[in-house]
Amino acid sequence: MLALNPKEYLGASYSTAAKSGPSSASPPASSSQDVEMSEPTGLIAKSGIELLTFGTPNGYKISILLEELKEAYGLEYTWQSVNITKGTQKQPWFTAVNPNGRIPALVDHDRGGLRVFEGLAILNYLARTYDREHRLSFDPAGADAGAEFAEAESWTAWQHGGLGPMQGQANHFLRFAPPGDDGNKIPYAVQRYVGETERLYGVLEARLAEPRREYVAGAGPAGRFSVADISILGWADVAAFAGVDLPARFPRVRAWLDRCRSRPAVRRGFAVPFESSLSNAKLAAAEAEGDPEKRRAAEETRKLIRESKEKFGYKYSSP
Repeated sequence: MLALNPKEYLGASYSTAAKSGPSSASPPASSSQDVEMSEPTGLIAKSGIELLTFGTPNGYKISILLEELKEAYGLEYTWQSVNITKGTQKQPWFTAVNPNGRIPALVDHDRGGLRVFEGLAILNYLARTYDREHRLSFDPAGADAGAEFAEAESWTAWQHGGLGPMQGQANHFLRFAPPGDDGNKIPYAVQRYVGETERLYGVLEARLAEPRREYVAGAGPAGRFSVADISILGWADVAAFAGVDLPARFPRVRAWLDRCRSRPAVRRGFAVPFESSLSNAKLAAAEAEGDPEKRRAAEETRKLIRESKEKFGYKYSSP
């Protein structure tokens, strides 16, 4: 079974020290460079937006939206890497921003130091405040009586309350939870959370199976790229880590992910503060390299999921 330490989770090129940077173009923000810096001890910006984040699905959703807003309107922002493997998010300066001690969190220095936490709230705040022309969101008072807005809001809530929590639990019990008294992972929890994550991707697959549908929300057959897609992207990009094979099981979700990832701002957002070593593409490449240990670990993971489902009679059904 694949067991990960923090260094493997972060990627070999990432230092356990913190990083910070202005917006997206600064070279030190790239995961390809190992920049030693002291752990952050407080806010560093005097104006504009300051994002406190880390390389997780919930962190990426905010950096992706900020990069899209930068491309659309020239909105600049500053970010700090808050190393959750070292407990930086529990320091008093951070909990003054987010009392829940979780990333992401955001401070808008141009609005009196306004502090926003929880990914859904941050997405909504940024869209409401800075997407003036609704290029990435929808008008709640639009000609359609807010139908597109309500649709997008429904999908972002679906991610925040469903996909994110369930996939997070799948990650935990499949990869990080200590073994039970018998020395094995907990099979009930594995099949419960991996299975529910699969069910949720089935819901998304059905949505994208609608004729000519390209994006999650928006009028017309295709819809359009929006915060609804952005909210889901970070999780879909690491579905394989949770035991979900998008190409084999959910090809429309895979095609949608590739479509969204082709956007330059999305790719830049996935690099703030560093690129995850656990993306679907990187895990597939690692297994394809032919390293016997990596291939063995991947097969053990698939075997655990398969046997856990068989033990408890799991049957896939979606929705």
